[in-house]
Amino acid sequence: MHIGRIRLPHEVSASIVAFATVFLLMSPLKMPTWAIFITWAGTFLQGGPSRSNALAMVTATTTGAGFGVVAVLLNRETGTMFGTGAFAQTLALSVVIFVVNGTLLATGRLKPFALIPGMFFGFASLFATYFGGFGYDAGHLDAAFVSAAAMCALGPLCATLGLRLMLAPPPAASEPVAQFGAEEVTPSVNEAPA
Repeated sequence: MHIGRIRLPHEVSASIVAFATVFLLMSPLKMPTWAIFITWAGTFLQGGPSRSNALAMVTATTTGAGFGVVAVLLNRETGTMFGTGAFAQTLALSVVIFVVNGTLLATGRLKPFALIPGMFFGFASLFATYFGGFGYDAGHLDAAFVSAAAMCALGPLCATLGLRLMLAPPPAASEPVAQFGAEEVTPSVNEAPA
């Protein structure tokens, strides 16, 4: 009796990978593991794991995290340009966000950075890591950048691992699906023959 290869449901294999990521949250690393899940989901929104999708996601999220660093640095320098009150500082921050956001979106017009949602994944992950006190050296912008970028980069890898752990055989080459051409369509009585 031949027993075929065991195949785990994707829900199980993906949960095994998710289980493993939790340990990165522990001290001393305190990594922002939610960034993994954001880019993991983003990988499937791109169409699924592939080298080109992973490269696009990692490029975009790292670039976005870089824009987040620029926003924090600009806010440090200009945060009180309208005064020290809460409204004045909020107005200064809104100007910084306007400039950085516009620059990020314009950068997305360049082909290597065209995955604009990925840039926002990285941008938001940098802020959450830095202001949330996460990363291997909480409160330090450089550590927040490395931590956020690294966790964003793990998302496409986890998406791949989740599929690989299913232990399924590689997909066999499928037969081409017949396409319906114009010659197979019968014109209606109201249509004139071509």
